[in-house]
Amino acid sequence: MNPINPEKVRYIKLGRGGNWAQPAFERNELHFGYRTIPHDLCLQSDWEAAVRYLTEEGRSLSKARDAVREIRDFYTLESDCLWITFADGHLWWAFAKPEVTWLGPEEDGQGARIRKTIGGWHKENIKGEALRIDDLSTRLTQVAAYRQTICSVKEADYLIRRINGVEEPVVARARDARTALIEVATDMIAGLHWADFETLVDLIFARTGWQRISRVGGTQADTDLVLEQPATGEIAFVQVKSKAPQTVLDDYVCRFRRNGTYDRMFFVCHSPSGALSVNDTTGIHIWAGKWLADAAVKAGLFDWLTERSA
Repeated sequence: MNPINPEKVRYIKLGRGGNWAQPAFERNELHFGYRTIPHDLCLQSDWEAAVRYLTEEGRSLSKARDAVREIRDFYTLESDCLWITFADGHLWWAFAKPEVTWLGPEEDGQGARIRKTIGGWHKENIKGEALRIDDLSTRLTQVAAYRQTICSVKEADYLIRRINGVEEPVVARARDARTALIEVATDMIAGLHWADFETLVDLIFARTGWQRISRVGGTQADTDLVLEQPATGEIAFVQVKSKAPQTVLDDYVCRFRRNGTYDRMFFVCHSPSGALSVNDTTGIHIWAGKWLADAAVKAGLFDWLTERSA
């Protein structure tokens, strides 16, 4: 898909509680209500008459004019208008043909009038990545709280970037900064004294919910640290090495398999001799290099590392 560049952007609520959403997605349509307003009147753009219809129904003049603004948008916005809505945990977007078709006064499962979409509704960006509501800024998703039917979208630039798969400038800066942070943390960990390194590993596990049930560097022949995860009852053993080749990892994997009493094994090494890997990763976790640095940063230990490296 090509990048989009809409002239206008509108949010549309597809029925009360979104009850028109599925029919709209399945039929590639935009559905709209206001069944008491004559279709011919809208085609003639007699918006003052539409206001009178609504005031005669009992609406205040200001509310009637606001409603007619929505109706006018539905009838007059061209095919270069981007329409969005929210349903099933996703942002959906579409462009629509300008022609409006009258379906009738009944609104059970459909609107009173529709516009056909151009190419259907989409819930992915142009790169095929899902546009999940949970992944979007509240600055955009709060528009779904709009009480009426159609409104403009203040965060249009942000929305268009997300649909075009363009990373937010501030996020790109944050990623660059974090990459630099991890590189520095990796270097600081590699320079730790072995005792400080074991303390670091202990702190990482403590801050991620694991509880130590053996002391660091204990007398166990096969492990430096035994941990328990209270939430799941899992027991894990941790082997901490400043440097280690693949043969050392293989040896501890065999010990882990033979023992049979541990649920997980963590092999932690800040400076491995080459890449470390295992064929069967069931229950086995390898923390080395930048992976280990990332775990330390996530655990809030960057300042601790800085102090130990001073």
